[in-house]
Parts: sequence; structure tokens; C-alpha cells
Amino acid sequence: MLVELTVENYAVVEKVRVRFHRGLNLLTGETGSGKSIVVDALALLFGARAAAEMVRTGADRARIAGIFEIDPAKLPEGAEAEDGELILEREILANGKSRAFAGGRPVTAALLREIADSLGDIHGQHDQQQLFNPATQREMLDAFAVAGELASETRAAFERWHVASDELAELERTSQEKLRQADLWKFQVQEIEAVAPETGEDAELENERRVLRNVVRLEEAASAAYAALYEDPASAAAQLRSVVKRLEEIARIDESVRDVLATLEPAAIGVDEASHALRHYLGKLEADPRRLEEVEARLAALEKLKRKYGATLEDVIAFLADVRAQLAAVETSGERQESLRKEVRALSAAYESAAGSLSARRKEAAKKLAKRVEAELAALAMERSRVEIRVSPAEWSAAGTDAVEFLLSPNVGEEPKPLEKIASGGELSRVALALKTCTASVSHAAIPQTLVFDEIDAGVGGGAAEAVGRRLKKLAAASQVLCVTHLAQIAGFGDHHYFVEKHAERGRTVTTITELSPGARTREIGRMLSGERVTPEALRHAEQLMKLAAE
Repeated sequence: MLVELTVENYAVVEKVRVRFHRGLNLLTGETGSGKSIVVDALALLFGARAAAEMVRTGADRARIAGIFEIDPAKLPEGAEAEDGELILEREILANGKSRAFAGGRPVTAALLREIADSLGDIHGQHDQQQLFNPATQREMLDAFAVAGELASETRAAFERWHVASDELAELERTSQEKLRQADLWKFQVQEIEAVAPETGEDAELENERRVLRNVVRLEEAASAAYAALYEDPASAAAQLRSVVKRLEEIARIDESVRDVLATLEPAAIGVDEASHALRHYLGKLEADPRRLEEVEARLAALEKLKRKYGATLEDVIAFLADVRAQLAAVETSGERQESLRKEVRALSAAYESAAGSLSARRKEAAKKLAKRVEAELAALAMERSRVEIRVSPAEWSAAGTDAVEFLLSPNVGEEPKPLEKIASGGELSRVALALKTCTASVSHAAIPQTLVFDEIDAGVGGGAAEAVGRRLKKLAAASQVLCVTHLAQIAGFGDHHYFVEKHAERGRTVTTITELSPGARTREIGRMLSGERVTPEALRHAEQLMKLAAE
């Protein structure tokens, strides 16, 4: 629902800010005052194309902003509401470029059009964003048919069938190729399993090879270290024992040296432990040409695997696991395909059953809705119109097996045509009103959508105008309705009335929009009846129209 609309430097509007309400919001004014500017500005927020001519002369940019109440769950990905409100903005630069924002974030015009599906629709000469959309027509028919549960069942059945069918198709597509690959995979498995690599094995073998290649050097260095540490008369161990002995003699006289002695004791223990470790290391060192050959051969085998199957042994082992899984899949592919074929047949039957029930409900409802819409159009001065709602076979989809198309013949003797082939904006607006009126009773949204009607009174007068007003009023009980009208009979039904006026200010043309008080509303409806000079009779007639509308 549109809560507030701000328009700056757009066409002849310098700056206006208008708050709208639930119910029927009517905009009236002299011809050429700019009433449709509100409709055009709202269309920009709904993703319409922007042009440089829209920018007010002398301004560098135009700006349109709207605050909408909306259920956040209905917003598409990329748009976020805050506290149940969404702010949409469009900026049009004087060079023709434009920018769009939703919730303060830059978005594309395409995303605005997606958001608009949840906000409402505009019905006028150039703006039939949803009415021409086959998906919208199908949804309107489903709403009238109260087929929401059937549609959900059909959608769920289709998704299950689609997932299984895709898996089967992929298995069938790749099965021959995988059978050709199986021999290669078996060879790869055998080659890797013959070597049987283990994680980290190559690093351990590299270290062992370095040791075996340098046994003599290692023995010399380790022996020298052992001698210096323990074996020589002047070794570190002997020196420490001597120091400890002297400190013990001192400590028997001066207890304060005990701290120094305590510090040295761990060092002596450490030297002893290091000496034992070096002696053990020297005991293991032994030249072993045969072992060196074994290590070299093992490393060569591992290196060959890494060149073919991965940069590391971990990669090789992972490759082996993957190939084993591929082979297992090939071996069970036939069984899986047969199982999937049975599953697809069962899911196909389930989908056909659900889609068939939905199709039958649609066809039954299509005839009733067409008759209802024809009756509504007859009351809206389109009594010669013939409506056909065609439900024809279509490819399987989540929406069922039907293509739904609304057709209209506005004149006797003409074949019904798709709605987009109808030239008259006024006729289209009345068709939209009739459709919305027929389906309004099934709408129970907590936050109403915004429906905008422009030129709905084109070619309408007298009793037909009153009929249009009553249907707008009825529609406004379930939706927020904005309507531009020239007819007093329609204006009398408004819950909220706005007067659009164009005047000169500081040498420039300026358009203003004012919400009318009850008294001002009476005078405006009187002006619509009598012209510039509002007579007492016109005022009385205006009061009668408003009283009649309230009944």
C-alpha cells in the first residue's frame, strides 16, 4: 500500500509530497493540470523507463520517492523492508541517465518491476504491467476458482517429477561415456592400489634418504658432539660435575649458594639426557646401500603417482577415492536407472492427476468468470463486449499443463483478441476494474495492494459512471485504489479526495496536489458539475452525489 509519494522537479511539479490512505483515493482537477503526473511518477517507481524530458526545465535531476507498506515475505531477493515499510526511489538526470534505490540500496529497474508485482498495478493508456502477463491472468483465474491448494499440490508434484527426471536424464546421458571410462578407471585404481601410498609417507622417506646418503658425515659430527658433551675429560658433563661439586662445598658453609646450585642441577640432567640420546643416535647410524635403493625406488613410484594423479599424496589418495566412487556408480548405474524410471513414472502419474484436477477447476471457473466479467462490463458502458477466457494445453510446468489467456471483443461481430491488442486505454481500465471486482472477494491480504486507474471514465457517463464509482468503492474495500477521474459521479464515491492544480508562480508553471476537506470536496465536485462558476444548484447536486455514494 502506498503511504507517501514525493515528487521533485518532475515535469511541471517543483516539489509535492502527498500522503495516501486505505480505501478509494481520487484525484481530480482541470484538464491539463497534471493529474496523470502522479500515475506517471508511480509508474517510474514500478520500473517504467525514464527519459530526460521528464526533468523539470532548469533542474539537473528529478526525484521520485514512495513509502510503501508491504509484507516483507512477498519481496523478491535483493529488496528488504524495514518495520514493514519499503522506500523506493528513482532519480532521473538531465542527461537521461537514471538511478533506482530500494531501501536505500542501489537496484536495477528490473528489480523494481519485480517488487512492483507485490505492490500493485497501474491500469491506464500505457501502463498495464500485470494485466497482459499470462502468469498474472492464470493467477487471477486460480484466485477466482479458489484453486490455491490444487495449484500448490501441482507445483510440489512437478518439482518432485522434475528432480527425478533430471537425474534420470543425466544418468542416461552419461552412462555410455562412463562405461567407456570404466576401463581407464580400473587401471588407475590398480596402479594406485599397487603402490598403496600413505599420507605423509613421501616426507618421511625424503628424510630417510638424506640420512642414508650422508651416514659418514653424520657419524663424524655426532661423535664429535658426543665427545664434547660427555666423553672427553674436559666435556661439558665433566665440567658441570666439577662445578656442582665445588658449589656443594660452598653451600655447606653458605646456604645462600643453594639457589645457584638448584639452577645448575636441571642443566646437568639435560646434558646427561642429551648425551644418552646422541649415543643412541650413533648406535642407529649405519650405511645400508640396499635400504637406500629401496627408499629411492619407493620415492620414484610415489613421484610417478603424483605426476599423474595429484600434486601431493593427499591428492592422489583423494583421486583414488573419487575413481572408486565413479566405478561403484557405474556398477550400480543400471539398477539406479531402472529404479528412477519407476519413480519417474509414478511421479508423472501423480503430477498428471494433480494438474488434471487443476485444469478441470480452471476450465469450469473460466466460463463463470467470463460471464461475471461480461456482466460487470455491461454495467460499465461496455454492454456489447464479449469475454473469453481460454484454457489450452501447454507444456508441463510448475503452474500445471494449461496456458491461460484472457480475450476480449469490445464490439459486436469482432473476434475476441488478447487484451494487449485492445487499443483503448479507457476500455482496458474498465476491463481491469471488472476483473479486479470479480476477484476481489477472494483477496484477504492484511496489507492491501495499490491499484491505480487512469482514464477509467473515458467514454463513460450517466448511470455507467455511477456503476464505475460503485465498483471502485467495492474494490477499495480489499485494495488501496488511486483513481484519476473527470466525472463527478465517480468523485462522489471517494474516501479521500485530492485536488490537482496548475498555476503560475515566479514566472514558472507549478503543479500542486492538495487533500481536500469535506467542504472543499463538495465545492470541487460542484465545479466538476457546473464548470468554473460553481452554482448553489451544483453544490446541492454534489451533496446528493456524496450522499448517494455513502448509501
